[in-house]
Amino acid sequence: MAYVTTNPPQCLVPRMGGGIAIWAYNSTDVHTDTDAADYFTNGSDLGLKVGDHMIVGKTSATIGSTLHYVTTVTAGGAATISPAILA
Repeated sequence: MAYVTTNPPQCLVPRMGGGIAIWAYNSTDVHTDTDAADYFTNGSDLGLKVGDHMIVGKTSATIGSTLHYVTTVTAGGAATISPAILA
């Protein structure tokens, strides 16, 4: 599926100083769809910054959550996320 700006991620914890923000995003898309380059077409407008973390929840038949981080925000405003590695 494709991202729609009427269902944007929500900022749960805003950044303080030079820190990161934590976001949540729920959709019917699987997390591998949300990892597509420039998936969040209005990422810059939302305030996404490289290094921010995002919890991605799937709200259809297979329910679950995955943790990601913002890897790029383009000059055009789109943002890309990648799965976080928990060690």
